[in-house]
Amino acid sequence: MIKKKYGNRICSVARTLEILSDRWIFLIIREAFFGVRYYDKFQANLGIATNILSDRLKVLVENGIFQKEKDDIDARRIKYRFTRKGIDIYTITLALMQWGDRYLSDDDGPPLTLYHKPCGQRLEPVMSCAHCGDAINARDVIFEDGLVIAEPGKESDQT
Repeated sequence: MIKKKYGNRICSVARTLEILSDRWIFLIIREAFFGVRYYDKFQANLGIATNILSDRLKVLVENGIFQKEKDDIDARRIKYRFTRKGIDIYTITLALMQWGDRYLSDDDGPPLTLYHKPCGQRLEPVMSCAHCGDAINARDVIFEDGLVIAEPGKESDQT
């Protein structure tokens, strides 16, 4: 992995945003999570210009988020499928959806409700610590970046 610097630090968030921050990229990913696999379906569902769709699909394939496969029935058609790296974007999608549901929904509530298949209950995603199981929030986290140990949102000598 290239360790590109942003400002005075190497930043995984900035590197991720280089790939995922375009709205069309994320809408294509959303459609793929809804089961869309084919170029024409992405185009029809999103109303995206074909040159933009082609470019964004190329970015997703080049970055190992999608892989291209020939269709089993019609070898002229290409399917776009998630790689493991792409499937791992699901938690990011859930976090964005949860934030949008909380702060951008109208009086009718969220436009989509998710259910957890194993238990059948409405899904309320929670990020938690893998060691103790506690829910994570910014006030309970400190970080170490090789230069300093600090708390998110608090000034340090290095910021």
